[in-house]
Amino acid sequence: MDNALEFLLDQAKERENQAVLALSQARTELDGYYQQLEQIEQYRLDYCQQLVDRGQQGLTASQYSHLNRFLTTLDETLAKQKQAEAHFKSQVEGCEQNWLESRKQRRSYEWMIEKKQTEKQRLQNIQEQKQMDEFATLQFSRRSLN
Repeated sequence: MDNALEFLLDQAKERENQAVLALSQARTELDGYYQQLEQIEQYRLDYCQQLVDRGQQGLTASQYSHLNRFLTTLDETLAKQKQAEAHFKSQVEGCEQNWLESRKQRRSYEWMIEKKQTEKQRLQNIQEQKQMDEFATLQFSRRSLN
């Protein structure tokens, strides 16, 4: 029985370790997503400033149309990126939930093992006390006979 609990505990520890790694990976991906989003937004701002600067120097209708189309493409890219945020966030939340569950499982196995060890120690103490009482009774009986 003890070996079975130890085995289950080892399995639970391994699942918890895997959950921690998955959570770390999901958080890294979310951070990467935010960095990429920030870069695109910064690029868009820089591009808008370029458009304003070039506009002050004078643009042909064709140049303006080309620059405006590129800006529209950037806006579409940003919109798609922002839709992906929910995916990355839900990945992190799912991994956190999985980690919490695996940690809870590990802790419950540790608690059961500790409880069994405490009970085993209690029974052992009772047995030792019984033996000492029997020994003392024997000693007393021998002295009384002599």
